[in-house]
Amino acid sequence: MRVFNGEREKHLHSLGCQDCEHFITILQLISTVLLVALLTAILVKGSEVPRSQEHDQEKQHIHQKLDQLKAGLDHLCRPCPWDWMLFQGNCYFFSTYQKTWKESVTACKDMGAQLVVIKSNEEQSFLQRTSKMKGKTWMGLSDAKEEGQWLWVDGSPLQWRNYWDVWEPNNMSNEDCVEFSDYGWNDISCSLENFWICKKSASPCSG
Repeated sequence: MRVFNGEREKHLHSLGCQDCEHFITILQLISTVLLVALLTAILVKGSEVPRSQEHDQEKQHIHQKLDQLKAGLDHLCRPCPWDWMLFQGNCYFFSTYQKTWKESVTACKDMGAQLVVIKSNEEQSFLQRTSKMKGKTWMGLSDAKEEGQWLWVDGSPLQWRNYWDVWEPNNMSNEDCVEFSDYGWNDISCSLENFWICKKSASPCSG
């Protein structure tokens, strides 16, 4: 029995050592995997730093270019504000919503301008063409003070009458203000709402 037990103990001891070897092997594999994972993380982190720095440098470069562009635009000659149109030395603002005639007069004054006063045939052609694309539009002409005496908002009298549409002005229903219609000028009630055009002199460009 002792001989048998001794052999059994040797056998068990042999099996235990084999288990230890398997355990050690597993630990080595786990350690290797963890080491590889750690090295990979370090490499990825290391590669992200230059990318982050490169991104910051790129952003800084873009901001510098934008600042340079803005400085260049500031030095450009701008005779009219951005949302105004230049024509023959004057700036014109074409509204995007509608007001009554008096409200339009006030709106232009608030912008340092006046409801448009037409001074030339070329200006009339330009405004008539542009207004036709937008819709009916107020001009700064009225006979509200005295019927039939057409005055511009700057106090000057109307000096030509060949831009009226056919059968206009007709003063139907007490029409004292003037709009650009499709084919010429039309007198209409001042209380109606139209688009409007403001006009002011262009700013001279400094040398």
